[in-house]
Amino acid sequence: MAELTITDARLKPIASKVLAGERLSIDDGMLLYRSPDLLAVGWLANHVREKRHGNITYFNVNRHINPTNVCVAHCRLCAFGRDARSPGAYTFALEEIYQRAEQGVREGATEFHIVGGLHPDLTFDHYLEMVHGLKQRCPTVHLKAFTMVEVHFFSRLAKISVEEVLQKIKEAGVDSCPGGGAEIFHPRVRKIICDHKTSGQMWLNIARKAHQAGLHSNATMLYGHVETEEERVDHLVKLRELQDETHGFVAFIPLAFHPDNTALSRIPKTTGYLDLRNIAVSRLLLDNFEHIKAYWIMLTPSIAQIALRFGANDLDGTVVEEKIYHDAGAKTSEFTPRAELERLIRAAGRVPVERDTLYRPVDRSKMPPVVPTPPPGLVSLTLNV
Repeated sequence: MAELTITDARLKPIASKVLAGERLSIDDGMLLYRSPDLLAVGWLANHVREKRHGNITYFNVNRHINPTNVCVAHCRLCAFGRDARSPGAYTFALEEIYQRAEQGVREGATEFHIVGGLHPDLTFDHYLEMVHGLKQRCPTVHLKAFTMVEVHFFSRLAKISVEEVLQKIKEAGVDSCPGGGAEIFHPRVRKIICDHKTSGQMWLNIARKAHQAGLHSNATMLYGHVETEEERVDHLVKLRELQDETHGFVAFIPLAFHPDNTALSRIPKTTGYLDLRNIAVSRLLLDNFEHIKAYWIMLTPSIAQIALRFGANDLDGTVVEEKIYHDAGAKTSEFTPRAELERLIRAAGRVPVERDTLYRPVDRSKMPPVVPTPPPGLVSLTLNV
């Protein structure tokens, strides 16, 4: 590892804390965002990353399933959601969801990542049936399903408590929850970008309840829109505080905002400079999070590779058919084969390790052979109800 060179003297006390393994303060986080010395910030984040994970970079073979894009929230940040009768609205029939899942199993998927719109006419029992059917057909695959926002919506839809929702989805077969919907926790920001969505405090409360129910989850932060540096730091510190309490977060994923086709399309896209800084600051402030992802779908594979030297130790997965960020203008592929993820990691000077959702190494020699087929071109069986 190259020697640390600091051109911004204000970073020296922070560097001393990092090298001593001490927790950084809110003021430290602000300086990490504002310092022009990005290389020093990245060096410190890489130091923490390598101290925890050495040269290893994780990835998984997963499949995204977005059951519907019909959504009542109408968030200004979103290009994915539609009204039920709007052009492009879709709701997959359960059999199509099962077909996609079974194709994912043939391709070696160990995880289904299931996130969708808040459909006003689908019942909570419909979602429970979907999960139960997936677990019956694909019992060995980890079901990472339903953000805290969706859990909150189900609670209101079924008129039952959040605790009951979590218990029922767990009994149906959900193994963990994704980290989406967190956006930025601060009320000022949420009023602008997602006024009708679950509040930041409620998101945290539901994550707490999910962890207490035995469901691990991820956590995210959407950056690069109307938020300030103070609001980013506040978001990260709130996640750190909850992790101190529950130890239920598996990984943190900084998400770059994609403005195309949203009500915030006037906002410029994030730069690689900002993307790398958010990876690095996240790694340094979130000292109780084991894993930081460089989500190649949003960053591009090239920036994700560089992020592996700025604190990230995970490149996410093969994904397949990602709709949410591509509707917002993402130009990356919707699918990257396992071999290509390994190549990207090795080309960045790291050692690829395939993992499952909870970061246990995957031994392919003990699994059925993978059928190397391209993503299925199924005709959408829409059921607009």
